[in-house]
Amino acid sequence: MNLSYFIAKRISFRQAGGFSGTIHRIAVGSLALGLGVSILAIMVLGGFQDNVSQRVFGFTGHFQVQRFQMSNAFEEAPFSLNSEFLQNSKKLPFLTKIQSFAHKAALMKGDEEVEGVLVKGVGRDFDTLSFANYLIEGRMLHLPDSGVSNEVLLSKFIANKLLLNVGDKVTLYFVQDPPRFRRVAVVGIFETYLENFDEKIVIGELQTIRNLNGWSADQVGGLEVFVDKPKNASAYFPLIEKEMDLNLKLIDSRERFLEIFDWLSLLDTNVVVFISLIGFVAIFNMGAILFILIMERTQMIGLLKALGARNAQVRRIFFWNGMKILGRGLFLGNIIGLGIGFLQDQFRLVPLDAASYYMSYVPIEWNWPVFIWLNVGITLLTAIVLWIPVLVISKVDPIKSIRFD
Repeated sequence: MNLSYFIAKRISFRQAGGFSGTIHRIAVGSLALGLGVSILAIMVLGGFQDNVSQRVFGFTGHFQVQRFQMSNAFEEAPFSLNSEFLQNSKKLPFLTKIQSFAHKAALMKGDEEVEGVLVKGVGRDFDTLSFANYLIEGRMLHLPDSGVSNEVLLSKFIANKLLLNVGDKVTLYFVQDPPRFRRVAVVGIFETYLENFDEKIVIGELQTIRNLNGWSADQVGGLEVFVDKPKNASAYFPLIEKEMDLNLKLIDSRERFLEIFDWLSLLDTNVVVFISLIGFVAIFNMGAILFILIMERTQMIGLLKALGARNAQVRRIFFWNGMKILGRGLFLGNIIGLGIGFLQDQFRLVPLDAASYYMSYVPIEWNWPVFIWLNVGITLLTAIVLWIPVLVISKVDPIKSIRFD
């Protein structure tokens, strides 16, 4: 067995008592706590970003395809579903779903209140299973093969403002020439916690908007395009754009809702600073504690040198000791961070105010590559820092240190 490693095991905190044992435990505890908190911070940040992003993408898709128009009106210019883009989209394997839509501004009149809304018409290609995650009451729209069912979904915000419930009838007034109205039934209430959508969007039928605008059965206001890996959206953008008709434009949802995604990106900086500070403190503690242990073992160092041990051999004793502390700290830190994350993910123990945080509980994301790199990074930095205090060993004089008290 390696002599340095053997001696390091003999002076580990299991063998050492009193002051040395306490110092070892403090070192392990500080490192474990720092790593555990860092893992939790990454989990919560990733979960929060993913949750908010999915809510936005669930309403808009990762991209929208619309026809070029000069105005900035809410209502889109129509184009045909027989466009070249839908034919060419089959060449792009990363596209997972394409669904049609159209918007139309309206006034919604309840029994006592009137509210301006934006009706989003959806067709039979609408992903009702995904949207059902936001449904808190009632059912999804019934979209018949022909004709219209005159049904709508309201956000909880609009329903509360107009004092409406599932099953109520409500009138939609559309400002156009000539003015028109539709009497519709509220069949469901949804909630995304995102003000951009909850305060103005009403989900209705695409065929209703076609009838009001005089569009043909194959015309839509736009297409929502979903991809398999949202993180690769920037790389997908030119590939999708290349397959589009000349009169169509491609809109990235991250650009359309720039304020939301800029805010989410800003959170990355906050967490990096937070983890850097925790890591600096934990690694600094390791170096300081190892220095204290070296000072406490000054007599042992002098005795080993007097017996012929080289400085490098003595350094390795304390380096192995530090790495053993590091290993225990990493093990406990991962247990703490991953354990608390698992409990939160399964049982949602920590609630949130949905009005402020866009969700009702603290979300968790399992990003294993980041966890692994965090452990590797702490290990490498700590190994480098541990060499700083062990350099003191070369300054120890055997004769003086044996007499040191």
